[in-house]
Amino acid sequence: MAGITPVLWFDVEGKEAVDFYVQTFPNSHVLGSSSYPEGAPLPAGTWLTIDFELNGLRLQALNGGPGHPFTDAISLSTEVDGQDEVDRLWAAITGDGGEEGPCGWAKDRFGLWWQIVPKGMGELLSDSDPGRASRAMNAMMQMKKIDLAAIRAAADAA
Repeated sequence: MAGITPVLWFDVEGKEAVDFYVQTFPNSHVLGSSSYPEGAPLPAGTWLTIDFELNGLRLQALNGGPGHPFTDAISLSTEVDGQDEVDRLWAAITGDGGEEGPCGWAKDRFGLWWQIVPKGMGELLSDSDPGRASRAMNAMMQMKKIDLAAIRAAADAA
């Protein structure tokens, strides 16, 4: 069986989105592309598909025309090292028309939702001490961008 590749549907801004994603996430690059031929739904030469990889995840962007916007029913989640990387990605994704969402969720200017999660977050939320896990969850629920140190401090408060 061949692999599975998530396809992201854009109106016509797929190339712009892919360029942004590849520049924003480390270890990322474009793999290939195709264009619409004459007589297709969009003008000949318009990007049809762009295959790309984001830090090891293969994706495809499709310029399919209007009518299929992203929703928060699907998002891409990335676990990152340290608060500096959380801050960098958060600023990139929410900047230039993006928006902040709750609990580490952010929508980029193309409408795609992301979850920016610092390493160690999962351990706090699933701590064997139910009180500690609950305090961590309650702290996270009050945040937009995740601040792991503040969540850890809340979890440790007795």
